[in-house]
Amino acid sequence: MIPWVAGGQPFPDVDTALRSPNGLLAASTDLTVERLIEAYSTGIFPWYAEGEPVLWWSPDPRMVLYCSEFRASRSLQKALHRTARSSTVEIWIDRSFEEVMRACASPRSDEAGTWITPEVIRAYGLLHARGLAHSVETWIDGQLVGGLYGVSMGRMFFGESMFARAPDASKLALAALVGILLSEHVPVIDCQQNTRHLASLGGREIARDEFCSHVRKAVQDTPIDWGRYRHRLNEQLAAFERPAD
Repeated sequence: MIPWVAGGQPFPDVDTALRSPNGLLAASTDLTVERLIEAYSTGIFPWYAEGEPVLWWSPDPRMVLYCSEFRASRSLQKALHRTARSSTVEIWIDRSFEEVMRACASPRSDEAGTWITPEVIRAYGLLHARGLAHSVETWIDGQLVGGLYGVSMGRMFFGESMFARAPDASKLALAALVGILLSEHVPVIDCQQNTRHLASLGGREIARDEFCSHVRKAVQDTPIDWGRYRHRLNEQLAAFERPAD
């Protein structure tokens, strides 16, 4: 059994989360901006299917990507080299946040459904309006072809989802994000759950108590000024590229 958290009630301690399924902590009906801020600042995130109550999670261990450990394969390094100098492929922040969310919600061949419901899109859209959620986007010839979105609080970035309609499109967006976070002295991106895709890019698991201890401090730090990055971000890729053959 997991506790039901009514509006205004705090979350239970993350140490009370279930072992199986790993990290399931609580359920509620509310997915408000205030509830999301409370959740992320304590190492908790929502994940549930349409028609279910809002389920809140804090798995142990926790998948993260240390920005200094971002790993670009040889083929991705070549793509970074091309994109850094391209006039047709462009990387932008927050040009079309809701469109990125809707693209992330689109059905995928390896998944039965999506947790990014209309309710989730509305709630994170409100976070975005508050300057607490951002998208990094890959555009080709003026068309959105890939990207990611996540929550930014203090000096912490919580990755949520990514999509690609062209080869390496989401990886290019991730590389640009890592470049920004390195320049802002943000050491780690929350990846929530372990996947082979994230592991291939350098993600790894750490203990929940280590993760939550870092989050509690990081979210209190001076927030990133995302307005500084409202321009073409291709140059952020240069740190990860390799010389062209």
